[in-house]
Amino acid sequence: MIYNDTIVALATPSGSGAVAIIRMSGKKAISIASDVFQSVSGKDLVRQKTHTIHLGTIVDGSKIYDQVLVSLFKNPNSYTGEDVVEISCHGSVFIQQQIIQLLLRKGCRMAQAGEFTLRAFLNGKLDLSQAEAVADLISSDNEASHQIAMQQMRGGFSNEIAKLREELLNFASLIELELDFAEEDVEFADRTQFHDLLNRIEFVLKRLIDSFAVGNVIKNGIPVAIVGEPNVGKSTLLNALLNEERAIVSDIAGTTRDTIEDELVIDGIGFRFIDTAGIRETIDVVESIGIKKTFEKIEQAQVVLFLIDSSQLSDNSLESIKSEIEQIKNKYPSKTLVVIFNKMDLMKSELVENINSEISNAILISAKNKIGIDHLKNQLLSFVNTGALRNNETIITNTRHYDSLHKALEEIQKVKFGLASNIPSDLMAIDIRQALYYFGEITGEVTNDELLGNIFANFCIGK
Repeated sequence: MIYNDTIVALATPSGSGAVAIIRMSGKKAISIASDVFQSVSGKDLVRQKTHTIHLGTIVDGSKIYDQVLVSLFKNPNSYTGEDVVEISCHGSVFIQQQIIQLLLRKGCRMAQAGEFTLRAFLNGKLDLSQAEAVADLISSDNEASHQIAMQQMRGGFSNEIAKLREELLNFASLIELELDFAEEDVEFADRTQFHDLLNRIEFVLKRLIDSFAVGNVIKNGIPVAIVGEPNVGKSTLLNALLNEERAIVSDIAGTTRDTIEDELVIDGIGFRFIDTAGIRETIDVVESIGIKKTFEKIEQAQVVLFLIDSSQLSDNSLESIKSEIEQIKNKYPSKTLVVIFNKMDLMKSELVENINSEISNAILISAKNKIGIDHLKNQLLSFVNTGALRNNETIITNTRHYDSLHKALEEIQKVKFGLASNIPSDLMAIDIRQALYYFGEITGEVTNDELLGNIFANFCIGK
């Protein structure tokens, strides 16, 4: 895939604003810019140094479009590795369109989605995993997802994979060399060292694969379903967590008939809270649909907040609540269940000790008075393994990387089995080549046009 033409696109969000940036990249970027730009000091853009900014106007003959700043980035020291020009103009939609249309008439073509970053990859400025991290960085909406994207874009993940691939490649070369001397029965690859390397690669791959469970929820937000019977305070709890009147609160049972969702960032971690319809037997058709959706949301959630009305509690009712908790645990064994007793200000004081002794890790709150909300937030944070994040360890968030790592691990385990079974070198070499292939898929040493098209189609046009 070689591009010789010059592309143009709006690099800032579409719509009106104070300033807009129009980006060009390609062999003719500077000459095209020079053709439409008049510097206030009379400078010729073509003769200017890289990484300089120039004030002037965009003109077409005698017609003046706007006063702009033009930034020059000459190859290879630019984002794409080509000549890049960025025109900072006023943010009028009309001005943006007029300048882009002028540049198209002068020889540019409109960039495709992610084409600037694609050219950066093709020109060796980024590897494929770093290029994908650019999209993650743009879409990051909390501190944790931003930190992971930055770490990956700076090459943390790809460097780790590259080192493993290089070591495996060295041993693969020795194994392949043995095939050329098969009749002489010699071993160039030290089997003990090779076994140690395979163990180390297996350990790293398993750690990276395991990190996906954390990375995926950090990237997409941790889904938390708030469930319970009608009128236990689910909507009040959602409002207390979000610190705004997001859901309608009423003393009438069954007020919430559909799910209400909103997001909250707690200490840099994104949570998606889902307020559900109260679970009860009902003949109301609309409410029944809402209750059905409640169970669907529990299936999708990673954490379930089971809310109980403390004001209605008695010693006898604790036994039935314990039974309900066991039913939920049995029905959803993979979900993290948090039992919350709401309206604690209305609860009989003698019941507090019974709750703490009979229901482990129960949380007492008053959503209406916002008592215990911070404790609940801390409890939610404890479910996220942020140790790896704090220690700046590599965390996987990309499904494509996860899939390639899984396949690479399978091949490494085949090689380990072959080594232990003393199988011939030519058979072992096949599995080693396949493992190297999957490593190369991650960083882009091995790729194809279809894969690149799928990856960069998810980028915005100007990136």
